[in-house]
This record gives sequence, C-alpha cells and structure tokens, in this order.
Amino acid sequence: MNNIQEDKSIADLNFAEGAVLLIDKPLTWTSFDVVGKLRNTLKPLKLKVGHAGTLDPLATGLLIVCTGKMTKQIDGFQAEDKEYTGTITLGATTPTYDLESEIDQTFETQHITEEMIQQTAADFLGEQDQFPPAHSAIKIGGERVYEKARRGEEVELKARRINITAFDIEKIEMPLVYFRIRCTKGTYIRSIANDFGKRLQSGSHLSSLRRTKSGDFDVQDAWDLTTLINQIKETKEQSLLK
Repeated sequence: MNNIQEDKSIADLNFAEGAVLLIDKPLTWTSFDVVGKLRNTLKPLKLKVGHAGTLDPLATGLLIVCTGKMTKQIDGFQAEDKEYTGTITLGATTPTYDLESEIDQTFETQHITEEMIQQTAADFLGEQDQFPPAHSAIKIGGERVYEKARRGEEVELKARRINITAFDIEKIEMPLVYFRIRCTKGTYIRSIANDFGKRLQSGSHLSSLRRTKSGDFDVQDAWDLTTLINQIKETKEQSLLK
C-alpha cells in the first residue's frame, strides 16, 4: 500500500488521495487533538482526517491517522489487535482508574508477593467479559459517559467480550508493576489495572500507558508529531499535497 508512511518522508504521500500516518501521540494530547492539528496543518485542502483507535490523554504511543480516501479503512485498522506497555501502581485506586483523577482509597500491599503478581497476570489470559470504566468515551444517548460520570450520575455499562493473548510482567518495583499486554480491540487497560488490584485483595490504578503496536504497525516506525507538522509546513506546495 504505497500511501502508508514507512520511510519518514512525506514526499511520496498523496494526502488527498489517501495516506496512513503513524503518529507517536504526545502525553496529555487527546486523539482528537492530533487529528485536529493535522487537519489544520493540511489546509487549504478540505480533507477527511480520522484516527483508528482512541488513546487516553495520559497514554502515549501509536496512533494511526488516515487522510482522504484511506479514512474508509479506519474500521479495519481499528479491528486489529493492540499491544501496550506501562505500569500499574498497587495500593491505591482512583475514580478514573488512572492518574486523570486523584487517589480516593489506599490499601495494604505487604501481603503481595512476586509470585502472586505473576499468577494474577496469567489469570487474565484468554477470552472474558470486561466492564469499561465509567470515565470513558463510550456514548449513551448521544453523550460521552465520562460527562455523566463527572456530574456524579450513575452509569450502567454493558460488559464487552475481549481476549487478552499476552500479559507479561516485565519488572516489579513495589508498588510499581511494569507490564506488556497484547489484546483485542475495545480492551480497556485501565479496567485491567483496576481489576488487577482487586484480584490481589488490594487496590491499584494505571500509572502509565504506551501503545506499542496495532496490527502490523509498530510505534518504532511512527512520526514524532512536531517533526511531521514541520515537514508538512516546509513542503506545503500543491504538487506535494495534491
């Protein structure tokens, strides 16, 4: 597929006809921020620009962005399995299951052994039903559920069928647990982090997250967003952005 970015050059990309850009999403940016920045940079072309698979603001890593006719392929890219690395902090929970909100409860961790952590990770493998976080971008009645949650409204979310094909514990530095997870689309790593503490008879939250792979795409091949924006601005002639 010629319009998939592979060599860190935009010279061969036809944005209007359709291109696939691998972006290393910066910390605190939303996926919509990235799409908006690229759409604005590609003006005066009136292009469709979209992303395949949302990343939370506090997550970094691989974000697939499509332009032009390649936006029709978004559903296919989004359906691919994903890989993540990150850290789970044991002994404390937050309402959002990550660091977007303050710690609301603390728990004992002295009883937790390395063997227990390894076994708990192994227990997550396979197909299962997962409940998304109340603070998520899922829409109910046309409204994001995190907006309802912020108002203190109770939200009843349905479980989703997911499959975790790999859950490796790469390092333990209590209370931090470093992990690598391979999973199907729609899996909430924040929910895994929250459930992880419960299974250890404690509490936990997701303290860092990075998407490293999506299907055959790897974050090692992704653009730094600032570098990409600068390249587009420097080559903003009609012959390149045709």
